[in-house]
Amino acid sequence: MRPLILASKSPRRSQLLREAGFEFSVHGLDVDESFPPEMPVEDVAEYLARRKALAGRHLIQDREILISADSVVILDGQIYNKPTDHADAFRMIRLLSGRQHTVITGVCLLGAEQERSFSDCTEVYFDALNDEEIDQYIRRCTPFDKAGAYGVQEWIGLCKIRRIEGSYANVMGLPVHRVYAELKYFQEPAI
Repeated sequence: MRPLILASKSPRRSQLLREAGFEFSVHGLDVDESFPPEMPVEDVAEYLARRKALAGRHLIQDREILISADSVVILDGQIYNKPTDHADAFRMIRLLSGRQHTVITGVCLLGAEQERSFSDCTEVYFDALNDEEIDQYIRRCTPFDKAGAYGVQEWIGLCKIRRIEGSYANVMGLPVHRVYAELKYFQEPAI
């Protein structure tokens, strides 16, 4: 396996790669996460992942492969990113309550000699949450660093997600099965 660089500050992405047996270094990047307003919401995650990878291109040396990712939560054709505060998180979770939404994670793999990017999509079905449950969840889990204001691995995922169609790891922030498959396309550079 070639050396990997995870260009992400997300502890969940690190956890997923570590649990899958990957060895990697971590280099968080601060990248503008804006996107063209006319862009279809289904394309945003991959666009942002690629943008992050290109911003981290300078980190790649020799055989290394940089992995960047971005996740978005989509409900009724609108993207719900990380909440700005308690009230914003409350608003988002209340909108998701009792409904189905989509999580798309875009990933970009970048080596010195090639680039591969892709998206993975998961449908998530929430049971209804009352205002007290939402408030307690936000106070206990402080989901301010999570798209859609929730973590599937936390209380809300364990007690209020009725069904998931697609990859659980994708909802956590990185479709590891796809990363593993796509890494196989990277050839060793010629000496």
